[in-house]
Amino acid sequence: MSYLRLEKITKRFGSFIANDNISLSIETGKIHAILGENGAGKTTLMNIISGLYQPDEGQIYLEDKAVNFASSKGAINQGIGMIHQHFMLVPQLTVTENIILGTEKSWRLNLRQKQQEITALSQAYKLEIDPSMRVADLPVGAQQRVEILKVLYRQAKLLILDEPTAVLTPPEVKSLIAILRQLAAAGNTIIFISHKLDEVMNLCDTVTVLRRGKVVANTNTKEATPQQLAELMVGREVDLQLNKSAVSPGKVVLSVQNLQVVDERNITAVRDVSFQLRAGEILGIAGVDGNGQRELADAITNLQSVKSGKIDAVKNIGYIPEDRQKIGLVLQFSIAQNLILKAFKKLPFSRRFLLQKEAIKNHAKSAMQEFDIRATGEDVKVNQLSGGNQQKVVLARELTGEPLLIVAMQPTRGLDVGATQAVHSRLLAERKRGAAILYISTELEEVMAMSDRIAVIYRGEFLDILDAATATVEEIGLLMAGGRGGQGGDEGSNNS
Repeated sequence: MSYLRLEKITKRFGSFIANDNISLSIETGKIHAILGENGAGKTTLMNIISGLYQPDEGQIYLEDKAVNFASSKGAINQGIGMIHQHFMLVPQLTVTENIILGTEKSWRLNLRQKQQEITALSQAYKLEIDPSMRVADLPVGAQQRVEILKVLYRQAKLLILDEPTAVLTPPEVKSLIAILRQLAAAGNTIIFISHKLDEVMNLCDTVTVLRRGKVVANTNTKEATPQQLAELMVGREVDLQLNKSAVSPGKVVLSVQNLQVVDERNITAVRDVSFQLRAGEILGIAGVDGNGQRELADAITNLQSVKSGKIDAVKNIGYIPEDRQKIGLVLQFSIAQNLILKAFKKLPFSRRFLLQKEAIKNHAKSAMQEFDIRATGEDVKVNQLSGGNQQKVVLARELTGEPLLIVAMQPTRGLDVGATQAVHSRLLAERKRGAAILYISTELEEVMAMSDRIAVIYRGEFLDILDAATATVEEIGLLMAGGRGGQGGDEGSNNS
């Protein structure tokens, strides 16, 4: 029997149709994937199921009963819980306080009893966590377990997870997959939204593919291949293999010697790092998030001071930061305005301190065409763009001046297969042009595919620098966990 059934769901925003006549069915206890490009209508559909939006047309059925949700509270009362990509937690509060927030109507909270209830719930679902800890003190994977417990505490039977692995380490992803399988085995129904085809194939029973607001496929994962799903998502042939030309390194563009950098808490985040990067090559940095990658990138791009050591770099640097929304863009500005953030004082964009609207407009039109930024016009605010198009705006701004050094920090985080391919193709074109690229990502497969050499960072140190052509996942994985590799930290750190 189907637990959830959607019949001809349509949602419009003005003249734009976000969801167009969508129908799908999910059986009780199954894990169902929703795939689609950024902007395909996935999040809108999940917001309808979870009560944040109401459909303009169509009907939702739960266990064959027609339901209508006036709010998210109505959906929660019907057993539907959504775990958002960006966690909805209050960092200053404890695990218990976050989980019970909004559920208690009494003035007197028996927190000790609530802690016991949450401990029992966490143990029952193997979501072990200390209910007395502050959320701010928890790693990202543990914070996600709090989000799952929050919806289970509200007795959710249908769990919607939006890009749940986007910020997790490989071990945390493995743990989450085990948790979701257990939840499904216990009778919960799960909707899993992801861009990562290998996770969908590994975890999910069935899949719905959306493209431009419409369903283009409902199928079993056993009857599909990653290649087929990728092509259904983007509506064209997709080459999942990177076509990378042979490396021919030129002159040294970046030289780092015995670098030490401290973080905002004055704790050493980068320790005695030394390496060289040459024109026409990509040096990948592999490591679990939070091991000094951001501090290293910020130091190289002059956004953070160094404690000791030396950085010799060219002045013409393009920086793709890890968070396009918080660091890479001004969300309330238009596409055109974001594209000139680094050059608005210069000709042709400014004359005698006055912005030249026509030059700014023409520059934006040209960049939108070259980088395939999809929007109705250059005056559209970037907060109205999909994640993939937002990232293309960052790329267009940072790469237009043909930088000699590009620092790419998590350049494909949260992007679909089509947008990821676009980012990779553009960076490989820059490499072919002769740019030196520092490619920093927690996606190990991407680092291995994109790089010519791979440095593995652990607690701020480069444990080794490996040849990407001969390095293995097992070798890099061991180093990412702190194990010393073939050359060891000191020798590997000085590889060039």
